[in-house]
Amino acid sequence: MHVTLITCTPNPEKTVAAAAKLCYSDTDAMHLMDGMSDEDAGNFVKMLASYGHESPIEHVSFTFGIEGVSRALLAQITRHRIASFSVQSQRYVKQEHFEYITPPEIAADAETAKVYADAMQYSVDAYNRLADMLEERHYQEFLKEGVPEKTARSRAEKKAIEDARFVLPNACETKMVMTMNARSLLNFFRMRCCNRAQWEIRALAREMFRLCYEQAPTIFAKAGPSCCAGPCPEGKMTCGKCEEVRREYAEIKEGILK
Repeated sequence: MHVTLITCTPNPEKTVAAAAKLCYSDTDAMHLMDGMSDEDAGNFVKMLASYGHESPIEHVSFTFGIEGVSRALLAQITRHRIASFSVQSQRYVKQEHFEYITPPEIAADAETAKVYADAMQYSVDAYNRLADMLEERHYQEFLKEGVPEKTARSRAEKKAIEDARFVLPNACETKMVMTMNARSLLNFFRMRCCNRAQWEIRALAREMFRLCYEQAPTIFAKAGPSCCAGPCPEGKMTCGKCEEVRREYAEIKEGILK
């Protein structure tokens, strides 16, 4: 897994403070940041957090490049609807030698790792065989329609992989660019940094949290799994490791601020 913060709103905490300032004063919108220091902005953001006033942080967004994750993760992350996604297409990108993600519990044992690798190879072989068979059929159909050979070949390949991709597994590696506003990210971290989240999206959320905290430590001061900002909400389903999790995220924050 490789996660990069491609870009984010410049001066994120000043932007939030300026947006909130408009709610509480008659200041001209063009002059909301006039005379505002970083300290002033930080204090304003802290005040908003104490009031539970979260809407101003929606004006700040973060765009991530995410690579080396599975299509299984993609199915989970797109449930977070207040976000924008651009994902590598299996319809346009041929997967003849696709990379795949191996769960740690499978990789930990030689026997299960072999069964898994064999299953991935079977998928590769089936995909390539189907793609070749379908491409040849479509190619001949296009030629009969009078389509030039080069164009016919290109169209046939695209049409073939549209259907061949149905045999690709959830393990298939994918890449995406994702943008979320800060309020959505706080919700994402509460849910996906939790020990009860699936291991892959939990690892992704943890790295995204680290990147966000580096840019806007005041906005994300209480970010992380729910237990970092209060009691565990999971009831009987709790992992029972709240103190350990709180220490882990406190150490991440301390390491960034040093």
